[in-house]
Amino acid sequence: MESIPGEPQINHQFKHLIGQNHEIALSQSIQTLLDSLHGSNFEKISLLSADFKILLQCKTNPSLETIWVYSALAFHHLNSSKNETLNQFAAIKDLFQLIISYSASCSSLKSIVLMSPVIYHVHKFAVDSKGYDLRSKKGKKLMKEIKGLVDSILGYINVCCEALEDDFDGLEGLIKPFEDLVSIWIWNENKKDRLRLFFPLLGEDLVEKISVGGCELNELAGYVIAEVFLLKLCLAFRCGNSGKELQNELRNWVVGSITGLQNSYFFDSLLRMLLGPTLPVTFLLISEDEKSLRKLLYEPVILVEYSFLSPDRLAHLPANHAKSIALGRLMVTHEAIEFFRKHGDHTKALSCTNAFSTSSLPSELTKWIRCELDVNDNNNGPNGSSPKAFLRWILDRGNQGIQIFDNDMSSYHAKLILDNSEEDFNLSVYKENKKTDADLFFYIDNKGDAENEVEKDETMTEAVSAAFVAAAQSLQSAEHGERKRKGGNMKKNNRLKFLKYDLYEGSAPSAAKAAVVDDNGLSSGSDVENPSSDEDEN
Repeated sequence: MESIPGEPQINHQFKHLIGQNHEIALSQSIQTLLDSLHGSNFEKISLLSADFKILLQCKTNPSLETIWVYSALAFHHLNSSKNETLNQFAAIKDLFQLIISYSASCSSLKSIVLMSPVIYHVHKFAVDSKGYDLRSKKGKKLMKEIKGLVDSILGYINVCCEALEDDFDGLEGLIKPFEDLVSIWIWNENKKDRLRLFFPLLGEDLVEKISVGGCELNELAGYVIAEVFLLKLCLAFRCGNSGKELQNELRNWVVGSITGLQNSYFFDSLLRMLLGPTLPVTFLLISEDEKSLRKLLYEPVILVEYSFLSPDRLAHLPANHAKSIALGRLMVTHEAIEFFRKHGDHTKALSCTNAFSTSSLPSELTKWIRCELDVNDNNNGPNGSSPKAFLRWILDRGNQGIQIFDNDMSSYHAKLILDNSEEDFNLSVYKENKKTDADLFFYIDNKGDAENEVEKDETMTEAVSAAFVAAAQSLQSAEHGERKRKGGNMKKNNRLKFLKYDLYEGSAPSAAKAAVVDDNGLSSGSDVENPSSDEDEN
């Protein structure tokens, strides 16, 4: 790593930077930097790097803002002298090393959030490289470099997630709005577009949530994990042929990754992305591949019962977060059923319906709504067991003045009301025309009799649609079985067996985080092979 101009001589004003003094000095230095960026005072910006270097070194556990700003200044200096494509990517790898080295003593949540600038630059580089012929030697080499770095980031994040259960300092507040910190990385972009550009793989609703209401570090960490998760899948689609074999392999990888990471904020981020009109991957994938990716994600998200989403585990989460996950799972299941029906895949639509009705989610939703209504009447429930029946019931309760959807879910709420109104209109037209259709009850779920008919059909065709459900259940059964045989120590090992790119099983979190990088700059790769990894050039 090259040194930064103006290596610090100890400044007398920073000699006793402890406690509140450190925070004041950091806040003032960040504001000075922001003012300098706004005024394009590059000479002042260069001098400020020395101050942030001192602020970084005077604490054994540096703040997120200190590492964030110092790494931004270092990267801008290093990257400004890189013109060759591979040299520019080398600067991104240097950035990855720098952040890891300075965040080794930080909390796991801070370490994950600090990966967001790296992911931003990797995504930007991947988009810019779309013009290269992936069959050429240079194209193959570029893609191999990109995928290797993404795997290294995933491996590092997995190590961080291993320590999250013992992470007590991750919810500390930021001294500056996160949007200000983002502007340090992309200060030359339009202010109103900076967050959207910095988080290119988040949906508009999540970006809006960061912009308007802000969010805790645990939420930001979930967003960062979701971004690199999607980036990995997009790169696999770009290099593969999107065939059935690739999709099956990726589907298994998704199930294993969600199981291994066990991060509810990451899972909630995936749900919200799936609720958008399109996945936020338009810069990397064509429309058909986006649909294939959505289809691929629906099954692992809906058909697998993950232990970290059990009622007992959700009870220990903040109430609003648990509520968001429950409603998100309900709405995504409904969207998936409609998606599969629209594309003629009635078997998978039925699988999603079965998975919902046999999961713990219906009973949890029922208890929660009744608690909100302050009633114990068993007759006061949905008119059926499908996701659509639950959504109708919840919308009806909302019409009674009960706030079901939070402000940040208002767009999904509006969409549900619109869909519900359109369906009621279509059904009234059908009744007026007095048409008959043997499959009507399968497609329209708005009456108790229809629900009973659906349940009968589900019983008859369950054997046809249970293949993926059985595979998911076998994963869960294996998880419980191994825990019983090998005792409590199996918890960590079992979580990792699906995430093949984690190389640090059983190691101390801080040491493992630092060990992700070897002497050559990156880990030698991950144990898992990319589903469509490039072969070495001849």
